[in-house]
Amino acid sequence: MRAHYLQHAPFEGLGSIAVWLDAAGYETTSTHFYQAARLPSMNEFDLLIIMGGPMSVDDERAFPWLGREKAFIRDAVAAGKSVLGICLGAQLIASALGGRVYRNPFKEIGWFPVHGTAPADHSTFCLPPSLEAFHWHGDTFDLPTGSIHLARSEGCENQAFQLGQSVIGLQFHLETTPASAQALVEHCRAELSPARYVQSESTILAAPPEKYLAINHLCGDVLSYLTRRR
Repeated sequence: MRAHYLQHAPFEGLGSIAVWLDAAGYETTSTHFYQAARLPSMNEFDLLIIMGGPMSVDDERAFPWLGREKAFIRDAVAAGKSVLGICLGAQLIASALGGRVYRNPFKEIGWFPVHGTAPADHSTFCLPPSLEAFHWHGDTFDLPTGSIHLARSEGCENQAFQLGQSVIGLQFHLETTPASAQALVEHCRAELSPARYVQSESTILAAPPEKYLAINHLCGDVLSYLTRRR
């Protein structure tokens, strides 16, 4: 079993996903776009994980590799790979498949509720009716054609989607650990201007361990769902 992940910033790594992959026995490789943009061939991996990042999916002038990345994601979906996109990763999937990505009316930064929508059938991944997830985003996306809406929040309608049984995009973060939350705050604290859905640094970092354990467990459930056919 082979996993490959795409990382866009040094401070937005796998978080709890690394623990899950190790426990599941995956051989893991990566592309760090902030260092080099080598991408594997489709026969080199079974699971693709696309992480978050501070850039926009349309920032191709500043980050020329974004065009190649979106083409790569599109090819991975067409090849039937298991694909998980997180935050920017979900936006990249949406964009690669023809969806529009644009500024959300509100930034969401911190711990806020997400509400799972009713699944279309028993084969669809079912998020809880309510969970407190970690957020750090200002953009949103239109759902890709043919996808299923999985979750919404008060501040952002399209929080998650599923395409077929092998692709899931999550606008929010389930992989966040205390260390990765601290890293985001340290590198992006300039975004923490008081707003309706923007928490303070102290509130974000005061989250108790059980909050992280709950979202990390759910992240494992998502990965298990996507890879159960492997």
